[in-house]
Amino acid sequence: MTIDIKKFAALQKASKDSFFQQKKLVKQVIEGRLVKCKKCQQPLSLIAPKVGKADSQVEGIRCQKGCTDIQLDFA
Repeated sequence: MTIDIKKFAALQKASKDSFFQQKKLVKQVIEGRLVKCKKCQQPLSLIAPKVGKADSQVEGIRCQKGCTDIQLDFA
């Protein structure tokens, strides 16, 4: 089995670009900027953990329809 180096390099670049785009989106939402879902154009919301309250809602960033759903770990 051989690995096509050019295809592997392209995959690495795409993965790296995707990571940095998502990191930028998370930062913008946390800063309170209006960021819209690329699919449904609804604004993305930050759902932060509630202190001292067990909530069934998972923390993260998502749109109203659920097209964008980024789960975050808050430490």
